This record gives sequence, structure tokens and C-alpha cells, in this order.
Amino acid sequence: MKKIYLLVMSTLIPLNICAQLDVAIESFGTGFNSPVSMKNAGDSRLFIVEQLGYIQILNADGTKNETPFLDIESLVTDNIDERGFLGLAFHPNYVSNGYFFVNYINPSDETVISRFTVSDSPDIADDTTEQILLTFTQPLPNHNGGDMHFGADGYLYISSGDGGGFGDPNDNSQDLGNLFGTVLRIDIDNTSGGNNYAIPADNPFVSNGAASDEIWAYGLRNPWKFSFDSFNNNLWIADVGSQTIEEINMISSSTSGTNFGWPCYEGSSEYDLTDCPAMNTLTFPIAQYTHNSSGNFKCSITGGYVHRGSINTDFNGYYFFADYCSNEIGTLDFDGGDFTINYSDQFGENNWTAFGEDINGELYISGVNSGVIYKIIPGLLSTNEFDAKSVKMYPNPTKNIVNFELTNTTLASEIAVFDIHGKLIKTYNEFSNNSIILSTENLSKGMYLIRISNNKGNNIYKKLVIH
Repeated sequence: MKKIYLLVMSTLIPLNICAQLDVAIESFGTGFNSPVSMKNAGDSRLFIVEQLGYIQILNADGTKNETPFLDIESLVTDNIDERGFLGLAFHPNYVSNGYFFVNYINPSDETVISRFTVSDSPDIADDTTEQILLTFTQPLPNHNGGDMHFGADGYLYISSGDGGGFGDPNDNSQDLGNLFGTVLRIDIDNTSGGNNYAIPADNPFVSNGAASDEIWAYGLRNPWKFSFDSFNNNLWIADVGSQTIEEINMISSSTSGTNFGWPCYEGSSEYDLTDCPAMNTLTFPIAQYTHNSSGNFKCSITGGYVHRGSINTDFNGYYFFADYCSNEIGTLDFDGGDFTINYSDQFGENNWTAFGEDINGELYISGVNSGVIYKIIPGLLSTNEFDAKSVKMYPNPTKNIVNFELTNTTLASEIAVFDIHGKLIKTYNEFSNNSIILSTENLSKGMYLIRISNNKGNNIYKKLVIH
């Protein structure tokens, strides 16, 4: 019998719909060992990557096959921590060619990107067919990235961490001469330069003799998970933070050469500005959260997907993510300017590490501790209490004062003002009603980020310009 767990979340409906949706997770499959990635191959099955070196098959009825789809334990390092078998992607033409691609750390501490082929049985891969595409040595055991996806362009995208250590000690993420702290983009249907892959002609640094041709984007710390929005092909990257901030980045699928700023910035806050490029050349997160957001300690973001399912359509348009330490599931409602982040209640000690998307666009989540694959499903529909539409801020731009009007009965518990670098400037609290007037006379001219919080830990963000 399947178990259903309710996770209360606010503000899950788009801004023009006055409702909220609770989120539930349903136990869908059990018996997995350290699941770190989930992918579908264009059919009803989910393929679960286990960090020790296995791919298991989870069927549509919730059963797990007795025999692994792939066993490469002998190829994978047994020093797991953040290493091991990390990523999986199925070729867009998998049905006809049987190709799939894996990302693992071998016993020599090298990242290995290789291709395997399915056997005559659709539930068993041929483990003798490995063709290695790309290897590079990891200098330290952490920040390996490891996720892989095919874009709508047919190219394989691969995430790579900054090489480990505290604060990117070798400044790898700002060095285009290596593959660390990047998203790579390669053509796996062609070969060139003696490699088992080719470089797409429109990769951004192919004409830069000092840069690695494989790089599509850089300036990342540990992009453990990323994904493409199946509706518009936007690229979403959840980058694991260092001391304080977890960040969510998004760029259009056609945007290349993006520098996300690590280690110059952690999120939008200054981190280490030594030998950094001009700030206006960097791309900052569309959303971020701190390790003390919503009152539960957080430490490491696990990125998911923008929900585009055909069944639980009330979720569509929301980006799902989770935090490894707080065991919360979060959603991001982004309209191109303001954004709202909301969190579930804490859920057990799963230590969320992976989201999956099935053939219908529905989402799943797993953690390394429980070995359970959960399906994300709707809970109960109720009245909206707190979203970006429920808070009016005016005038904007302003000079001396700013007014906040909350259009429902939920009181704000705090209003915080951050400068453009993410530095906290001022906080206001102890509000007695839903009409709030704050003085801005002591703030310098410029743009600020305003965070409005309620007593449930939900946050709304708005941009304010002071003349």
C-alpha cells in the first residue's frame, strides 16, 4: 500500500490565480541504495542511478527489477563522499540506437564521461560496450557536479564543479583554460580532433585559443543538478553555495558564454573580488536563499525541474528544488522580475539529492538516506494567503517613503532591505496591521531588493528603486 505524506506549501499557483496548493509526496518505489539521479528513456520506466555504481529500473507499477540495468561498480571509485556514479542521460534517439551516457569518478579520481549501449534485452545494458568520450582529473574529492542532460539542440550538456576546496583556492571557476566550475556542451554524434565527440561550432569560446572549447557557461561552484524547461528550453542551474547562500540560475537556451560569478560572488553577495571581471559582465541568480531561511538550517541545494506535467497540471510553471540539510522541498514562482520562494515542512532525514521527471512530465524526488523514490503529487486546494500579488509596494521608484499594502489577513513579520550586492542594509518588524509606511530617507540612490516575510517563513521579493 502506498503511503502519502502531506507537505504544506504556500503560494504554488501563478500570480493571477488566487489559490494555494499543498504538496504531498507518495512513496513510489523502495529498496534503492544512495540514489543520486533519476532519468526516463522515453517510456514508462525510471532509471535510478546508485552512487556505488549501478543503474536500477523502477517500473510504472512501483516495482524494482531484480537485476540492475547496468553494473559498473568495478569502474567507480569506492571512496564515495561526493564522488561515485553521478550522472545519466539517454540519447534523444535511444529507441533506435540504444545509446546512453554516464558520468562517474573512477579509482584514479578522474571524471569519466562515457557511452554504453543497451543489450538485446531492454532491461539490461551491455556492459562491454563502454566508449570513453572525455576524462579529466579531479584535484580534490568534492564539488564534482556530475549531472547530464541533452538539450533540444541534440547536444549533451554536462555540469562540472570547481574542483573542490574552500573558496575555489585555484580560481578554477574563472579560468577558461580548464573544465571546472562549468556547464559543458559537446556533440556526441560526431568526432573531431582525435576525440570521440566534436565541438559544436557555436560554442562560445571556440575562437579563444586560451579557453576550453567544450565550455558553454562558467563561474559556478558546484552545479550538482541542472535541467531544461521542456516548455521553452530555458536552462535552470542550482548551484550549491559555500558559507551562506544557495542560488538558482536561469538563462535562455540560446544564451552562451555566461559567467555566473563564483568565487567573486556567492549568490549576489561579494565573496572574493581578487582579480575579478567587471560586475556588469556577470550574470547573477534569479533567486537565492540563505542557510537560515524559514527557520530551518539549510546547507546545500538540490535542483529539480520546472513542472510541465500532463497530470498534476496545477504545478505547471513552478520550479521545484530541495535542500539536503533541512529536508524541505521548495518551489520558485518567477515572473521575470519578482519571485516567491516557499518551503514544505521538514520531511524526515532523507537528505534530498535528486529529482526525476517521467515521460508525462511528473516529478519524483529521492534522498541518499531512505532509499525511497517519492512521487510529488497535489494535496488540498485552499485560499491563497501570501504571494507576490497579495503585497503592493508603492511608489516605485521612490524618494522618501515606501508603502506596503497586504491585501489579505496575513501579517508581514519582517521587511528586509538588501543592496544590489546582496548585503543586508536594514530590517523592519513588529507590524500591527496590513498597511505599512517605511522611511527611505537614509538609503542612498540606487536599486534595492526587498524581502517581505510572514510568520510561516514564506518570502516575497520585490525590486525597489530610490531616486
